[in-house]
Amino acid sequence: TFPSLFEPVHGSAPDIYGKNIANPIATIWAGAMMLDFLGNGDARYHAAHNGILAAIEQVIASGPKTPDMKGSASTQQVSDAICKAILA
Repeated sequence: TFPSLFEPVHGSAPDIYGKNIANPIATIWAGAMMLDFLGNGDARYHAAHNGILAAIEQVIASGPKTPDMKGSASTQQVSDAICKAILA
């Protein structure tokens, strides 16, 4: 194996630190990509990746949105909506 790095790529955004308004989608998406990569072709990991992406797409289409997406939801609310969609 070789070293791998999985992270959302964006600035540190110190102006929104601690305000619970950061968009969590990139972080969750990075986790999905990590599962797909580290699963090394295992269908279970690929299915988990696909389930997470489907949940993200569902929330983007009709769920709560953080201020950067013209919404008023908190980081926690968007994260909770994605988790709920994954488990549905």
